[in-house]
Amino acid sequence: MKIMVISDIHGKLPALEKALDIYKKGNFQKLFILGDLMYHGPRNPIPEGYDPAGVAARLNPLKEEILAIRGNCDSEVDQMLLEFPVLADSAQFAWDKRRFVLTHGHLDASRVLPPLYGEVRLTGHTHIPVLEVKEGVCYFNPGSVSLPKGGFTASFGIIEEDQYSVCLLDSQELLFSLSRE
Repeated sequence: MKIMVISDIHGKLPALEKALDIYKKGNFQKLFILGDLMYHGPRNPIPEGYDPAGVAARLNPLKEEILAIRGNCDSEVDQMLLEFPVLADSAQFAWDKRRFVLTHGHLDASRVLPPLYGEVRLTGHTHIPVLEVKEGVCYFNPGSVSLPKGGFTASFGIIEEDQYSVCLLDSQELLFSLSRE
């Protein structure tokens, strides 16, 4: 299986279209979306190409392949346009004796299950890519496809059989990579 991980779209349709083009050409089977799908949020500028309804229209045909969770900029109104659930604060996905826990990252971590050895914690929210293992737990943030921060450019994540990667959206160049232990 091959999974694409994106976060923090913030309604920027051109960025989502780049990510979905990579998704289609890369023969991914699943798309994990770690929140902040359609609204830009009060602290962020309105991104160029801002089209929340267009974002929903592009994602809905992939509804059977998407696992998404709510970010701090997502609301119940957004769910009205989406044909897949997006209102849960966290989700879990089991694959090959691994447990993936998806959260946006803005809520108190104690509200989510405590980390287990061998687990993968997927978060967004900071718009800064991270890929590291601490005490047997993999912490994976793909960064943002639309509003990158911390000196990074737009990025996304890939989960394959034994590999976790963060790649730049424009060039698909590898930014970070980590082999499963």
